[in-house]
Amino acid sequence: MIDSMTHRKLSNAAQRLGLTLPRHDATNATCATWRTRILSTRTLRMSALILAMASTATWASDVKSQETQAAADIANKTDTCYVEGVSDRLNCGFVTVPENPNKPDGKQIQVHYVVLPAVKNANHQEALLAIAGGPGQSAIENAAGFDAMLSKVRQQQDILLIDQRGTGRSNLLACDEGAQSPLSFDDNNVDTLAETQKCLTKIDADVTQYGSLNAIKDFEAVRAHLGYKKLHIYGISYGTRMAQLYMRLYPEHLATVTLDGIVPMQQSVLEIGSAIDRGFDLLFKDCQATAACNSQFPQLKADFERVDAKLATGPVMENVYDPVTGEKTMLTMTRGKFSGSIRMALYQANVRALLPHAIHQAAKNNFQPILGLYALTIDNAGMAMGMHASVVCGEDMHRITPTMREQAQHSFMGRTMLEGLEATCSVWKVPAVDDSFSEPINSNIPTLLLSGEIDPATPPSWGELAIEKLTNAKHFVAPYATHGVAYQSCANNLIADLVRSGSVNDLDGECLNKDVRRSFYLNASSVEPLNATSTKTTTTDDHTSTGAKE
Repeated sequence: MIDSMTHRKLSNAAQRLGLTLPRHDATNATCATWRTRILSTRTLRMSALILAMASTATWASDVKSQETQAAADIANKTDTCYVEGVSDRLNCGFVTVPENPNKPDGKQIQVHYVVLPAVKNANHQEALLAIAGGPGQSAIENAAGFDAMLSKVRQQQDILLIDQRGTGRSNLLACDEGAQSPLSFDDNNVDTLAETQKCLTKIDADVTQYGSLNAIKDFEAVRAHLGYKKLHIYGISYGTRMAQLYMRLYPEHLATVTLDGIVPMQQSVLEIGSAIDRGFDLLFKDCQATAACNSQFPQLKADFERVDAKLATGPVMENVYDPVTGEKTMLTMTRGKFSGSIRMALYQANVRALLPHAIHQAAKNNFQPILGLYALTIDNAGMAMGMHASVVCGEDMHRITPTMREQAQHSFMGRTMLEGLEATCSVWKVPAVDDSFSEPINSNIPTLLLSGEIDPATPPSWGELAIEKLTNAKHFVAPYATHGVAYQSCANNLIADLVRSGSVNDLDGECLNKDVRRSFYLNASSVEPLNATSTKTTTTDDHTSTGAKE
């Protein structure tokens, strides 16, 4: 399961197709108009006013002193640095922790963090910890996306990013994908067992120590090191599992929690196969329910099934233009590449809009339009696959039931993922976590849960499962959002309101119902029909409809 935070990668992929994406609403947070709160007082008797001024000045001086000291403490423990996509000077550092907490004198590893300082230098005794997804993505590498989405929060709060052990700068567990061109590479012929064993021999780590429970201890060590009294948490995708574990293990240090694209503790991430199939079906229904798309691609599901059936018999090989270099090269299009490209494109609404055209062209034996989308899968969405295996093998594989196995046999994506991970885990040999790991989180911490109706990875039903024992929580479903609701809607403002107020009571999700659907691309460069305008349909807002729901 991956997180969809990297809009930049998606935009680059669209450019390789020669397309210009519609404006991405998630960046509206960076354009917001900031409001200042103006304090006023009534005229009091002179003696009372003098007393009030004296006491207020003393209190303000104490608070300022505490905040200044807190800021100084952080500065003393960090180095100044810059990260890609963020122009501000940031604070970077690391804590040293034992790789195996049960062997404190054994091998030590560094867990790196970055602090995006609050703009208004308001309260350095609190911070918002943003946790990346995957499992396996680097929070620091996604700093630009977090900074944009959480810009309103950052006005008053530091944003803390930690590369979880095994990712990014924190003893990265990555597997070499080899030198072969990803376009010509035939993934049907991969020996997963052999490749996994090769990867394991190259990794200088005890891979059994890179699960979520040890990582939460690292996060808490960073919090204590920096001196934050309380954390607000934002977790996306797999990051929601980490957020829930923080709620369970260190509730006294949490002020609020936001779970976006929710993986409930009760759920194995390997249930994602059915979620992916649901995402495909919603795409086909969406196009069918939209007049322009249905007119241009009246048999979209049949187009997909025809390509899928053809590739099931063997790969298609043809000369294409490399989407990066523009040079002629050999493409080996497999069933896995084709379905994987579509799956990744479903994560972002504006890239999802490209799919009907790309699928239709593939059905006409033209795979060039799908190549820009395939580029999104080449680096595994920036995931450290060794760390990914350590988490999934220890926390999810043992939860596979006979029913789940049966369901996976009816899903190409589900079956492929399950078979691949079973082979990997047979080599990785990570012990299973205790059964208590899978119990729902019982908490009274103010918690906001966000789900996208057309999310291809973590459907709204997963959010309902997670909220089971959260007694101070609200779950909002954004009808037009995919994965990562806060990047595509007003939910970023809801997070800021939650952090400011410390309460879910006044949160209102009505703004999530705003119709922000994207027009499907009807050809290689336009959302408009080439030979007619009469097929265009509009919503009540006079926007071209793409039909997020029937």
